[in-house]
Amino acid sequence: MILTSNINIIWQTEQTSILRRAYNRFLRDISMTLAPPDAALSDAAPAELVIATDRTLPPEAYTISISTLSAAQRRIRITGADELGIIYALLFLSEKFLGVTPFWYWNDQAFTRKPFIEIPDGSFSSPSFSFRYRGWFINDEVLLDAWGQDHYDPKTGITENEAFEMAMEALLRLGGNMVIPGTDHNSHKFRGLAADMGFWITHHHAEPLGAKMFARAYPDLVPSYRLYPELFEKLWRDAIEEQKENRVIWNIGFRGQGDRPFWSDDPSYDTPGKRGALISSLITRQYEILCEYMENPVCCTNLYGEVMELYQQGHISLPEQVIYIWADNGYGKMVSRRQGRHNPRIEALPPSPAGKHGIYYHASFYDLQAASHITMLPNSTQFVEKELCGAEERGVHEFLVVNCSNVRPHTYMLDHIAHIWGKQAPAYTSLYFPRHAAETEALYQQYFRSMLSYGPNEDDHAAEQYYHYTMRAICHGWLAGNFGTPEKDLLWLAPEKDLPAQVAAVRDIGTRGLSQMRDYYLSCSVCAEQMSETDGSDSGELQLFRDSVLLQAVIHYKSLLAQLNVCKAFETFRQGHFEDAFVQIGQAVEYLQEVLTAMEAAGHGKWQGFYDNDCLTDIKFTAYMLEKIMGYIRNEGDGPHFYQWFGQYMNQDAGKKVVLITNMRNHPKDWELYLAMKQK
Repeated sequence: MILTSNINIIWQTEQTSILRRAYNRFLRDISMTLAPPDAALSDAAPAELVIATDRTLPPEAYTISISTLSAAQRRIRITGADELGIIYALLFLSEKFLGVTPFWYWNDQAFTRKPFIEIPDGSFSSPSFSFRYRGWFINDEVLLDAWGQDHYDPKTGITENEAFEMAMEALLRLGGNMVIPGTDHNSHKFRGLAADMGFWITHHHAEPLGAKMFARAYPDLVPSYRLYPELFEKLWRDAIEEQKENRVIWNIGFRGQGDRPFWSDDPSYDTPGKRGALISSLITRQYEILCEYMENPVCCTNLYGEVMELYQQGHISLPEQVIYIWADNGYGKMVSRRQGRHNPRIEALPPSPAGKHGIYYHASFYDLQAASHITMLPNSTQFVEKELCGAEERGVHEFLVVNCSNVRPHTYMLDHIAHIWGKQAPAYTSLYFPRHAAETEALYQQYFRSMLSYGPNEDDHAAEQYYHYTMRAICHGWLAGNFGTPEKDLLWLAPEKDLPAQVAAVRDIGTRGLSQMRDYYLSCSVCAEQMSETDGSDSGELQLFRDSVLLQAVIHYKSLLAQLNVCKAFETFRQGHFEDAFVQIGQAVEYLQEVLTAMEAAGHGKWQGFYDNDCLTDIKFTAYMLEKIMGYIRNEGDGPHFYQWFGQYMNQDAGKKVVLITNMRNHPKDWELYLAMKQK
């Protein structure tokens, strides 16, 4: 078959808003890849695209038949079991024949528009997936939230945002069918968009039934179900009314206001038995309320953090119909997460395959300790595959939701997880780095081998939060002068008796991993240079490599160098060598400025400002805290008059040792003084 941009659609099924959106997306893909037909083809009859429904097919399945009946009659027939089946069929055509990849938007795929493409006659059928419900949680989405622009359509009542829409489009292209379309406000704002794209919607584990937080609805009241059961239940009913027309996997449970346990606000629940009894009763009550509105609601509950420990201790009972959601620890290991110093590492998998089970898994995580938010998960694709396939062997088939965070830094891992759940497609690097697939894949694997190991467990590897939260914790203890006691936010990592011993432990971890991190950074830098020489400096592959592989190498390596300088400066300061310590901190700031420059450079074109709201790792704030330390050191070493360092390092007069007047110019700021001192 010869396919041109001239195509005629024949609807043999109801044109719902979901299907019209899917078809318009297909037309957009055609317009990106096919030019208007030339004169030789302009008179040819348009190809027919027939869209039909066959309810005998399994849910979400499709068949495609492509036939050339004559030169004037060319037909593509799509038959889907339902709306998602038709959506997947259209996306299959886009990827298979038009070449539109799942991350085309996120990886700046370039298209050359052709007058036509040749498609072989034949038939295709949908793949099978390992999980009934599979999708993403767009969580900790601070980059997308600040970068994307909202648009509200009063006709549909749907709020759209290109960033969130393109995230969900990528998920559809990877075979996903379920989404939590944001956190807190965003999850409510983009529910309509998610539903109109065909998704099942589910909820954050801290938002039962997707309801508004009690503390937000009633800010003047204590958020206690014991005190206000009718108000909690009103919020639940309001959420059901709002969503009951959509496809929803209702998250039932009771954790607390925000991402913390409810007993933080209601200390009367002071034993595991009391806590488990309330959670169990409220899950049952939420299920009863749901059944007032619909038959056989699909429900799930999260056995996450402290809730999983209560379940393992026998304090929580759940209805049989509910999908039990087990969670990894944020680093890909199927054990309970570390919270502060508490790290029991209880296995987070079902004891038997009986019942319905699912997983909440992190490609990105935020824990204020060592997790991955603007860089990839620090544990390997092989490790992730072992954990997820091991969960499948334990009977987990019903549900897999992956924390995708801001998508762009995590596309490689998200693609790999989609392959695990059943997406059929070429390997990631062959799609996005076709000229350099082998060397790029080797660097992705070197990334995982290069991450710092900070503990005895196979998943104890550090992502970028590790450098910045340890540096800021050291700054806190340093500024407070707490040298004889430990810094509490470092106890999870270094339970030593005082801050100097903790700093030494952080230094030792970084020193052990420095050479492998340096090798990784240099390998990425050399690869970028070779790409520039072979492809040219304006190569799309080179730009993508700089924006992803090289950027993450810069973030890790330069942040590690900054961290080691901070440790060195702390020890130098303790020895009374204030000038050296001042310069060492200044050098750490310069390393972080290199990171920020690289992040800004990745904000070209449509990505302008993408990393500006890096407020969770917050590299800018780390640099700010280090500049405070510079002022502290200068105060200790050059105060109270602050003219000695100025005279020694900035006075160019040959007779500067003769002090007849302290200074002839205004005192320099810390950074001006540092720039002079580092040269000497």
